[in-house]
Amino acid sequence: MRSKLKKLIWEWRGLLITAPSIAGLVIISRAAGLLVPFELAAYDQFFRLRPLEPIDSRIVIVGMTESDIQKIGRATLSDELLAELIEKLKQQQPTAIGLDIFRDLPEGTGAQKLAKVFQSTPNLIGIRKVVGNGNDAPINPPPVLNKLGQVSASDLPLDADNKIRRYFLYLQTKDSKIITSFGLRLAEIYLKKLGIVAKPSAVNPNYLQLGKAVFIRFQENDGGYVRTNAQGYQILLNYKGPANSFKTVSVTDVLDNKIPPDSIKKRIVLIGSTAQSKKDFFFTPYSNTLIGIPDETSGVEIHANVISQILSAALEGRPLIQSWAEPLEFLWIFAWSVVGAAVSWKWRYAGGVANFSFPSVVGILLAGGSLFAICYLAFLSGWWIPFVPPALAIAGSAIAIISYIAYSAGGIRQVFSRYLTDEVVATLLETPEGLKLGGERRKITILLSDLRGFSAVSERLPPEKVVEMLNIYLAPMTDVIAKYQGIIDDLIGDAVLVLFGSLTQRVDDAERAIACAVAMQQAMISVNEQLERVGLPKIQMGIGINTGEVVVGNIGSQKHAKYTVIGSPINLASRIESYTVGGEILISEATLKDVGDIVQIHKSMEVQPKGFDEAIAIHEVNGIAGRYNLFLSREEEILISVQEEIPIEFRLIQGKRIDDRLLTGSLVKLSVNGGEVRSQYLVEPLNNIKIKLLIPTETGEKLGDLYAKVTGILTDGTAGFYIRFTVVPPDMATMFSRMITDASGR
Repeated sequence: MRSKLKKLIWEWRGLLITAPSIAGLVIISRAAGLLVPFELAAYDQFFRLRPLEPIDSRIVIVGMTESDIQKIGRATLSDELLAELIEKLKQQQPTAIGLDIFRDLPEGTGAQKLAKVFQSTPNLIGIRKVVGNGNDAPINPPPVLNKLGQVSASDLPLDADNKIRRYFLYLQTKDSKIITSFGLRLAEIYLKKLGIVAKPSAVNPNYLQLGKAVFIRFQENDGGYVRTNAQGYQILLNYKGPANSFKTVSVTDVLDNKIPPDSIKKRIVLIGSTAQSKKDFFFTPYSNTLIGIPDETSGVEIHANVISQILSAALEGRPLIQSWAEPLEFLWIFAWSVVGAAVSWKWRYAGGVANFSFPSVVGILLAGGSLFAICYLAFLSGWWIPFVPPALAIAGSAIAIISYIAYSAGGIRQVFSRYLTDEVVATLLETPEGLKLGGERRKITILLSDLRGFSAVSERLPPEKVVEMLNIYLAPMTDVIAKYQGIIDDLIGDAVLVLFGSLTQRVDDAERAIACAVAMQQAMISVNEQLERVGLPKIQMGIGINTGEVVVGNIGSQKHAKYTVIGSPINLASRIESYTVGGEILISEATLKDVGDIVQIHKSMEVQPKGFDEAIAIHEVNGIAGRYNLFLSREEEILISVQEEIPIEFRLIQGKRIDDRLLTGSLVKLSVNGGEVRSQYLVEPLNNIKIKLLIPTETGEKLGDLYAKVTGILTDGTAGFYIRFTVVPPDMATMFSRMITDASGR
């Protein structure tokens, strides 16, 4: 269980690190207030995208327009005209009249008349400015209405971008007196006619309840706000629509009796300025500040929106805008950070190491679209769910994963280079043609090395020891190959396929291949010393080299391909290598021609490789002169006659198959690496044989199998052949060493 958990953690390490880190950064940024402008902009966009709602017929605005100002000849209504206007409105029996005009002092001879109208209109509500906005100071209410208790607060809370998104239900004056807001006071008059009165909510006595609605008090960190002034009883303003969303008639139309009878009966009438010159206009969420001149909404219409919101919520259950508690918002941000990280991490390499994958891009876009859809649908239901912080969490997680991929690309390239040379990696990753399927014909030199009798050796060792042996062997070999600019095309167990000229052809490809082969054989001395130190058996390597024209390129399919070579020269190199014994390098005639006189040949021979119609010449290399000046040290081995001939049985090895025929003979001479066999059965040189010694041991145990390659036929007229050992079991090696010592001391 623990290992599975550890594996799972490793597999999803990117998500486990990225998601909480990015979420933490976003949450900190949000708490610092850095995201407030962006979240408010997204909030405004939801308003603009929302379908328009029907006009609220319960509210009528009587507006002082620019045309009215021109007709009246002054910017404000005189006390006399205002009294006349209210009287004409009273005749149509509105439920309530809201006077959104500051009138703290009398304006002339009509003051007494206006005072009488105020006194005779109990459903008329005037305004006062309690706290003011910006540089505005508080403004006192009309004295008569103030004495009658028919005054409310018209203050509007401005956000930092000068937009109105909130509204006061109640305000507190400097002398701690609670003042009801203009919109709430008029709405209460309307609702009282229907038997609905304000009362504390059963859920929270600090919240106001009107009919079906509970007005949850705005807090300083609600929605996208951070540490906003939440003094007074504020709510988020759920606008009915953009400017001009309410029925409006002009002041002069009312004074001239041009409005239809009963057009304002049982309605709430708001009297205010709608003329731009009066500068009683504000920005709202519908004021798009990105394109063109932003639209503004008159103050009287903002109050109309508040009244409409209160009435619709109380009577019809229209949603009020609410927000989540901060812990839930933090969890929401973290969840989307997980989504962004999971999508990016899951398909991080689907497009390759160097490219962010198409599934990841699609996944990120779908995640962003889903987030927007959820937030928008929630907004339509009255919930302000954060959009910008989780969107940043998604984008931040994706960017973090992309950055990690970009950072790790170097590491991946380094790991990749353990399987291909830097030259191949550069070709695959950095050239337009590198990853295309297909290939081209090219003349190259192929080097194939193989350990002699490694299969038999590995059978006697645990798998861990076999791997250790291969690593000890391959480490210096790959260094030598890289030094001579060879490209390791494949590691097939103990065999190494190396190409010279597959990517970039050079005139010295064959020379470098032979020099590399000699250096590899020289490196086997240190390899065997290291194997001996760790208690592993010594090994020997044979190398075959051929030069020819092959097809080089990416072979495979779009899902899996390999950069390799195809052609008969590869097969011939493999055949040549199969003729080698330990410490030997054999090259083809084609390679010899490419190299010329600088290569030193120990001996040459003709062979008939399997699958080839004609015999070919192969040459054993002793070294290479010129700028390389590398040569193999050769000690002439002396065969010592054993005191008693050793009877043997042997079988021919044909490729990977051991022949069924059991042949007999005797081992008459020995050296450290080979021997002389007398047998009536003639075995052609370069054939591999499996030998069993037919002698008892001191312990009575059977001796292991001995593997060898026939190196030549006896030349003294005696039937038999010479062999070179490829695999000698430890017990047999000890016995041979003792026999040679005894025979030498005779």
